Amino acid sequence: MAEKRTLKFIGALGVGLFILCIPIFLITSNLRWAVNEVRLYEYGFGKYDVSEETGLSDGELLEVAQGLIHYFNTGERGEEFEIFNEREVAHLKDVKGLIQLCYHLQEATIGYLIVFTLGGFFWQRKRFTPSLARMMVGGSILAIALLIVMGIVALVNFQWLFRAFHHLFFSGDSWILSGYLPRIFTEGFFSDAALFIIGAVVVEALVLGGLGGFFVLRGRRARG
Repeated sequence: MAEKRTLKFIGALGVGLFILCIPIFLITSNLRWAVNEVRLYEYGFGKYDVSEETGLSDGELLEVAQGLIHYFNTGERGEEFEIFNEREVAHLKDVKGLIQLCYHLQEATIGYLIVFTLGGFFWQRKRFTPSLARMMVGGSILAIALLIVMGIVALVNFQWLFRAFHHLFFSGDSWILSGYLPRIFTEGFFSDAALFIIGAVVVEALVLGGLGGFFVLRGRRARG
């Protein structure tokens, strides 16, 4: 009896973790895309007149963006860093650490999702399909709920969200900067990037949840 309860607990824990991994995977995947998407940087530079604000040409700003992407992925600093002061360089090091954590979370969650799915089909064969479909729906609903809340907060008071994020992930006032960095990457740039990510995650969650819902309904009709 105790063994059955233990197995049920482990199974429920595995299912709950699978559902939780879906929003984490979607969010970290889109964050990874945003960090590495040069066109997003160029969009922000153009929209917020960064060239006029900083005196840097569009070509120089593009080099800065590409240099930062390279740094976030490899840790190697190029000549682009010469425009940043020591405080900004220290902050970028903290940002790189946070981005690498995001990468590891993405890799860990996709690994768990794949292993859990393969394990489920190995043990239950086709009988696992309805369970997988329900978990997909559950994870998608959780992702959409979280992102809707974040989206509303971002639209109502992004400045509060921006500050809360930095207080949570960076020590003290190390993120309060003066120099090129805050002029290149404005608060408006981060607001737009956040809304792009939120929108992408919601769309992806709707597609994933719709796919899961399709299999749930098909299974019910088959039983009916």
